[in-house]
Amino acid sequence: MKTLVKWTVADYHKMIASDILTGRHCELINGKIIELSPELPQHYNTAKRGVNYLASVLYGKADVRFNGPITLSNSEPEPDIAIVKLPESQYNQHHPYPEDIFLVIEVANTSLAKELLIKKKVYAEAEIPEYWIINLQNQELIVFRQPENGDYLVEVKWQEKIINSLAFPNVDIFVSNLLS
Repeated sequence: MKTLVKWTVADYHKMIASDILTGRHCELINGKIIELSPELPQHYNTAKRGVNYLASVLYGKADVRFNGPITLSNSEPEPDIAIVKLPESQYNQHHPYPEDIFLVIEVANTSLAKELLIKKKVYAEAEIPEYWIINLQNQELIVFRQPENGDYLVEVKWQEKIINSLAFPNVDIFVSNLLS
């Protein structure tokens, strides 16, 4: 059996710079270039409204990014929402690295299995402190915290009306504003 070539982040950036991936909506996950599925309107609008809401409550505290890449050791996923350190100008030459990231959020409808199995592991291995999934099928927020040994030790289907991010414990985030 032949082994597939695993691409590095540097290889991936060279492909992007040389227009090899032009017109293809993809991301690098664990050294593999994965084509992204098209987004349904509910997915896109939920993510966009979430970005706008979080940008308003975290104004001056964090940069809230929408469908933008983050650079990890062997992956460059494009989470629906990434909350990263300021100033945003530090990302003019590179995408946010794990140490720049407070929280990533994925919106899932048909992609829930991918978000739970693949992305969760990628984010935990990068030691991103918090990973949230907005599950559109069940209208719930799934929260992962405490990354350790490639997994999150805490997983909670959030039942409260308000959540406070670990990075911003004094900022109340209304879950209904993320789910609607």
